[in-house]
Amino acid sequence: MKNVLIICAGGMSSSVLAKKTTETLKEQGNDIQVEATSTNEGREMIEKAKYDLYLVSPQTKMYYDQLKKTGERSGKPVVSIPPQAYVPVPMGIKKLSQLILQELPES
Repeated sequence: MKNVLIICAGGMSSSVLAKKTTETLKEQGNDIQVEATSTNEGREMIEKAKYDLYLVSPQTKMYYDQLKKTGERSGKPVVSIPPQAYVPVPMGIKKLSQLILQELPES
């Protein structure tokens, strides 16, 4: 199983997005779990390298460069989520799922 973490301001809106995206990915036959957390916890999670991919929400893009550097140190990819892939409607879920499949490292 692959694990993906969405890093956002508070983790609340992203939790809904993470749940719906996980369901969509599993329906497509992908064994990928998506979770969400706040920016402060996200930085710690990147340092621990627990997840395979880290996604930074549009509302926390001001932290993207910092988080990306942390990802480079831990050897994990950190990717910015485009606004159109950060909406909990079918089109947004589809775009986020595609982003995850595109950015998730092979192993």
